[in-house]
Amino acid sequence: MATIAQQLVTHLEAQLPCFLVEWRQQMKIAKDDKYIDLVEQNGLAVFELVKEALLRSPSSEAVECLANKIAKERAEMNAGIGALVYNVNLGRRLVIHHALTAPLPISALAPLIGHLNELFDQFLFHAVTKYSELKEKELREKNMLIARSHQDRLTLLGQMSSSFVHEFRNPLTAVIGFIQLLKFEHPELPYLDIIDHELQQLKFRISQFLHASRKEIVESEKETFSLRRLLEEIIDFLYATIVDCDVNISLAIDESIHIFAYKEQIRQVVVNILLNSIEAVKEKEKPRRIEIAARRQDADIIVDITNNGPAIPADIVETIFEPFFTTKKLGTGIGLYICKKIIADHGGDICCFSNANRTTFSIRLPA
Repeated sequence: MATIAQQLVTHLEAQLPCFLVEWRQQMKIAKDDKYIDLVEQNGLAVFELVKEALLRSPSSEAVECLANKIAKERAEMNAGIGALVYNVNLGRRLVIHHALTAPLPISALAPLIGHLNELFDQFLFHAVTKYSELKEKELREKNMLIARSHQDRLTLLGQMSSSFVHEFRNPLTAVIGFIQLLKFEHPELPYLDIIDHELQQLKFRISQFLHASRKEIVESEKETFSLRRLLEEIIDFLYATIVDCDVNISLAIDESIHIFAYKEQIRQVVVNILLNSIEAVKEKEKPRRIEIAARRQDADIIVDITNNGPAIPADIVETIFEPFFTTKKLGTGIGLYICKKIIADHGGDICCFSNANRTTFSIRLPA
């Protein structure tokens, strides 16, 4: 005499055509899915696992193999993990529905229904795991492609800037020299200070390209210098821009704070951040404030440059240090990238915090 399990399998085999039709009609699958013709084949394969689960325990390898196959098809078609889970649970629901229509006592069916649920749980676990692995791999490959693209652009930038610097820097130096000579011989001439200031700004921008195009630039030896004095020099250098934008800059740096670093590189970082801060506060009504503070923290020096300009959106704060990322119409997107690179080369780090009231660039450097 056939066992309860055998009777249930016989009943489900009779219901198989109906199961396949219902599953196909209710499942989530696009009409242009290239694997749509495999739906019935996959359904039959799942049904074979169902029979094995009822008559004997199916091998875990067989369950995992079929789950991985279907997961690969869904991942390739970018069907979404939600559709995958829905379709598997739809198959579970239909199988159990047809099982409960069998002319068998419910007490005898209960343990068999438990076996079916266990089968579909294992199948779903393997399918979701495989789908997630494939999508994570796809994401890693995309990120690697993006990273390679960025590297290619940086290489191209290096080649361009190398030519640019050699062709442009020498005549620029000559022009700056003649401006200094004119200031000495004809101090009464108007606008010479403005011209000199703008040329120095241009020279600074060219230096940015130098740092972007070379892995390491050491134009001088490291030295120990007063952080406050460096900041005062920078504020004097940017004086025309500060006055023109009507920005109030305050310093809270003790004279005793000194750092050991490449002075010109640290100058470039601070100038860049201050120029960005000035650009930011120009977008709001007065008062426009920039506060520069420094403090000792264990073996480090922390420098905070804070402005009261508009908030930087949270989704942008995480990317502002990436190369070529800019929100400015005429920005190059390398300024903050170079800042981060210089500070990292000094063994420190730089980060940004922003809300509706304040935006702070915080620099940590070894003392």
